[in-house]
Amino acid sequence: MENRLRKSVAARLSRYLQVASQAAKEGMTRISSHQISLYTGVNATQVRRDLSSFGRFGKRGSGYEIEILCERIRDILGARSSRSVVIVGAGRIGEALVRSGLFAEQGIEISTVFDSDPAKIGRELGALTVRPVAELAEQVKRHGAVAGVIAVPAQAAQGVADELVRAGVGAIFNYSEALLDVPEGVSVQTLNPAVELLSALCVQTG
Repeated sequence: MENRLRKSVAARLSRYLQVASQAAKEGMTRISSHQISLYTGVNATQVRRDLSSFGRFGKRGSGYEIEILCERIRDILGARSSRSVVIVGAGRIGEALVRSGLFAEQGIEISTVFDSDPAKIGRELGALTVRPVAELAEQVKRHGAVAGVIAVPAQAAQGVADELVRAGVGAIFNYSEALLDVPEGVSVQTLNPAVELLSALCVQTG
């Protein structure tokens, strides 16, 4: 993703792409800003403003052609070329992420999954084999991984974050409840479904 793209804009564009991609799977060929708004919670005016800032995407009153919209957003987000990420934690969350096909659709390749539990190491998850955390730095370098996903219990998360930073990843997606301490220049996004649900409920009842 280009440095000029603000994090908030990139986050919204990613949501638009998710909705448009799913609409295409369901046989739709066009989608309106109002429809995107319904599925993302982003005001339709903001949707149009975000998209128009990168050029013309559709015709007023007729919505956006989904195939073109997806192509343009992928270009903006830099999702045309595959980017490698690693997942640390082969439990239920880690396994669900590995088996999900959504990452490949957005130009993201899960290159390796790690765990510290001997009972999980060597286990097959889809096309991947769970590797020991001791190999993390080696695998990050081998695959050129740019980000790491933390899917371990909160008490182990900081140690995993430290390992990812030492391995050279620049972005961390944290599925634990831990508040991570990382050096300046490393971005952290904590992903908590309960917090997202609370936010949605507040908007609904506000």
